[in-house]
Amino acid sequence: MSIEIKDLGMQEYMTIYDRMREFNERRDFDTEDEIWLLEHPPVYTLGLAGKREHLLNTTNIPVVDTDRGGQVTYHGPGQLIAYLLIDIKQRSYSIKKFVSLIEKSIIDCLYDYEINAERISGSPGVYVNGEKIAALGVRVKRGSTYHGLALNIDMDLKPFGGINPCGYEDLICTQLMNHKKDIAFAEVKRTLSQHLLKNLDQSSSVLLDVA
Repeated sequence: MSIEIKDLGMQEYMTIYDRMREFNERRDFDTEDEIWLLEHPPVYTLGLAGKREHLLNTTNIPVVDTDRGGQVTYHGPGQLIAYLLIDIKQRSYSIKKFVSLIEKSIIDCLYDYEINAERISGSPGVYVNGEKIAALGVRVKRGSTYHGLALNIDMDLKPFGGINPCGYEDLICTQLMNHKKDIAFAEVKRTLSQHLLKNLDQSSSVLLDVA
């Protein structure tokens, strides 16, 4: 089973949220895994454990309840989203192993740009000098995953100040451009894709038109 990568560009959150759930519901044993790369217009999303007390000042940015894991986060232009539609049952990955492979892919990607990133025990995601650069939130249903990761590349970080990101009051969010200038969004997209394929796929990989 290979993984097909699809570059979807800028997409409204609810459009993609509905498509992910539909994909998961109709997939069967022969359905190929997919990774969707995209950006969202400004939106806050609350996970299943999300508490509205972590919404501080959302102004006119919409807030959407979702069925992923985790608390509240922000999505906006300049942030790379990778939604991971992966049959972890066929690949024999535990959810813990799957999350670890996602984090490793992000860390490997940032290392290519001479940025030393790390995990923090008990706080899913990836951090640089204690500041969060990538968030994770997944859902497993019928043995397959959807939702995925958000990597901050070159975005307006101010909306993170309207929430307690991931439920942490004093958490600071950062982005790739704060650590390495002159890196094109499309280049990071391709680099992260390559690491996701390398780490998640144990068979042949298919990389399609990642611009």
